[in-house]
Amino acid sequence: MAQLAAVLGTGQTHHAAKRLDVSMAGLCREAVDRALIDAGVELADIDAIVLGKAPDLFEGVMMPELHLADALGATGKPLLRVHTAGSVGGSTAVVAASLVQAGIHRRVLAVAFEKQSESNAMWALSVPTPFVMPVHAGAGGYFAPHVRAYIRRAGAPEHIGALVAVKDRRNGARNPHAHLRQPDITLESVQASPMLWDPIRYDETCPSSDGAAAIVLGDETAARAAPGNVAWVHATAMRTEPTSFAGRDQVNPRAGQEAAAALWRQAGITDPLRQVDVAEIYVPFSWFEPMWLENLGFAEAGQGWKLTEAGETELAGRLPVNPSGGVLSTNPIGASGLLRFAEAARQVQGRAGAHQVEGARTAVGHAYGGGSQFFALWVVGADRPGD
Repeated sequence: MAQLAAVLGTGQTHHAAKRLDVSMAGLCREAVDRALIDAGVELADIDAIVLGKAPDLFEGVMMPELHLADALGATGKPLLRVHTAGSVGGSTAVVAASLVQAGIHRRVLAVAFEKQSESNAMWALSVPTPFVMPVHAGAGGYFAPHVRAYIRRAGAPEHIGALVAVKDRRNGARNPHAHLRQPDITLESVQASPMLWDPIRYDETCPSSDGAAAIVLGDETAARAAPGNVAWVHATAMRTEPTSFAGRDQVNPRAGQEAAAALWRQAGITDPLRQVDVAEIYVPFSWFEPMWLENLGFAEAGQGWKLTEAGETELAGRLPVNPSGGVLSTNPIGASGLLRFAEAARQVQGRAGAHQVEGARTAVGHAYGGGSQFFALWVVGADRPGD
């Protein structure tokens, strides 16, 4: 029988386009130290470390785990690196949780980072790679046709993407760790920003950020010893599919649907829109909010944009989405998924500060990566599973 697992503490850096004040090791340690303090433990109490990192080409440093082991406190302990492209932060949390749930370790530290200023992810995603489908023009160039297909299929009005951008950037202004904080952003200013990849405009696009995140996970004994509220892990799920194959639905990938179905089943959730209080969803381009609302089962196919337009995904709505500001406000790629998972935990712990959703008891964290082919999810709750 699986052990229970809980998030004991979380930590994250402040994020910026260039963190010139720290090295990669210093960036990771900043998040680790904050997570340890939040969990009320020291590095000596940690049994294993799981490190998440996006493709090495993004920074030009091969296998950074080799030189980061000491800074992460992994000397003499198990250190495992996870890599699932942009979803890696979420996968890192799921792998760390599984080590606790399997009874292998009592406390596990999950860390993820990206120092985009050290290289150029746009370039890394644009160079021809043998035997791989060309992306060209970075991630936006790859995903823009999927957004156009969604708009055509769902009949969504063109202002939906701008609505999401305004919401997330205003939410980000409440988050002291966010990279972009724009309390005065408006629908008109988003719609007037330059078109990058039709229909994706500049203000509907995630920034390039330097940053890191860390969480401490523990078993039930560790949870009971924690000094503050913990976030209990109620369910986790990961699914994968190839980047391309005949008949693939790029707008509503099957792997995402199946991951969500497994997650809700494991958590005992039959009506996600009614039973989930807050969602941290991986939205690097604003139109992915309605697309993922449908993929995850919060709305029927073609109906997700109506939740956005009705204001249901705002802080006071039925399902607040990305109260932290999400990926649209902060995007250290390797850490972005772990940030979603950590922010979900902070919501049910009641520690989200100015972007706290009142009364949040159940939250979902979501990450996707590659060509919408890797999916990682978890449900965390204020209540112990089974109580």
